[in-house]
Amino acid sequence: MMKKIGIVGATGYTGVELLRLLATHPLIEITFVTSRSNVGTRVDSLFPNLRGFIDLNFSNPNSDELADCDLVFFATPNGIAMQQTEVLLKTGTKVIDLAADFRFKDVDLWSKWYGMTHTCPDLLEEAVYGLPEINREAIKKARLVGNPGCYPTAVTLGLLPLIQSGKIDLNDIIADTKSGISGAGRQANVSTLLSEAGESFKAYAVDGHRHHPEIEQTLSLASGSTVNLMFTPHLLPIIRGIHATLYVNEREGNDTASLDLQSLYENFYANEPFVDILPQGSHPETRSVKSSNMCRISPHRPRTGSRIVVLSVIDNLVKGAAGQAVQNMNLMLGFDETTALMQPALLP
Repeated sequence: MMKKIGIVGATGYTGVELLRLLATHPLIEITFVTSRSNVGTRVDSLFPNLRGFIDLNFSNPNSDELADCDLVFFATPNGIAMQQTEVLLKTGTKVIDLAADFRFKDVDLWSKWYGMTHTCPDLLEEAVYGLPEINREAIKKARLVGNPGCYPTAVTLGLLPLIQSGKIDLNDIIADTKSGISGAGRQANVSTLLSEAGESFKAYAVDGHRHHPEIEQTLSLASGSTVNLMFTPHLLPIIRGIHATLYVNEREGNDTASLDLQSLYENFYANEPFVDILPQGSHPETRSVKSSNMCRISPHRPRTGSRIVVLSVIDNLVKGAAGQAVQNMNLMLGFDETTALMQPALLP
């Protein structure tokens, strides 16, 4: 039987990407799409790329019809999903939040970085962090999933094999990351206008980015020890894509020179459908993952110095957001994990 799916906040970039990916999913039916500012407007009038695929009008998110869905995605700003999730879970509706309301276990840490009081902190312990490569079995059983951030996905997948090898210094990790402008969202903002961001390049949030503690939490749980890293995001003059250049040092007393990086990564991700370890010496490009759910990775050992360098690329709107959310939905609803997600990247 087809599963009924709702999307709250479907007018942002992640929301419309969810609609695009789900429109041809053979096992679900999108029955409810919300937007407070566009109630009554046809979806395809706002997003003409969906004409012939989505025959719905935007509805009010407070409608009782939301509880008739088998699963609801929240593609909303931080602080919205937590206001409705408890009620939906009580009706038997599963929830995937693409914002940060359910990514953290420590409610005080969440409040510090997101500047608000959590309305349902009791659900944080139950919520599963939606990175299938580390939490697949828990996601299958989950009622509530906190979808990871885009930077945390690229960085975590790039570092996991080395983190779990036990051979690197967990206190000396650098994540030098770059994102396309769509990562800033669809709202009007002078700094992301084409004439402002085009043909330019800059770092931002150097004094602290909300994804920093999320990455440290995830890597610390994966390693069983506290992980500290330096994280610096940059804005690229492109629409989609994240490129993470990751620097690690060997742990004192360990000789990583004898570590076969290529084999380590290939073996670690051998059974992962959405992680591609490129041939040795490769340099992954953001365009190679555009509109796909793939993360492409290449580990390197430069000839000079003792550091290992790992390159990791994803599409911030797909594996970094909507695609990963669909991957989680497939697991939660008992579908094949790859359903509706196997399309290749777009070139050019």
